[in-house]
Amino acid sequence: MKIVTDHLHKAFESRIRLGIMSVLAVNDMLDFNTLKDYLDVTDGNLASHLKALEKEAFIDVKKSFIGRKPNTKYFMTELGKKAFTDHLKALEKLIKSQQ
Repeated sequence: MKIVTDHLHKAFESRIRLGIMSVLAVNDMLDFNTLKDYLDVTDGNLASHLKALEKEAFIDVKKSFIGRKPNTKYFMTELGKKAFTDHLKALEKLIKSQQ
């Protein structure tokens, strides 16, 4: 039997990117430190994975200031929501095909 993986997106092969998308799927917007705490990763590791998802246009950034302190928040774009949903459906289909 041929296993179809057409809708599995390479950007979500990383557990950290998959985690970022999962957390953002259930939260409208999260700041860097909250994402870091949820995923238990280092600043540099998280930053590189966020940058990769930004490059794909799956997430976007909203920068603001609270007082004089910078505040960076991340959210999933419409393209990101579709790609992530398609990825999850493809995973589900793959699992069901093996039962």
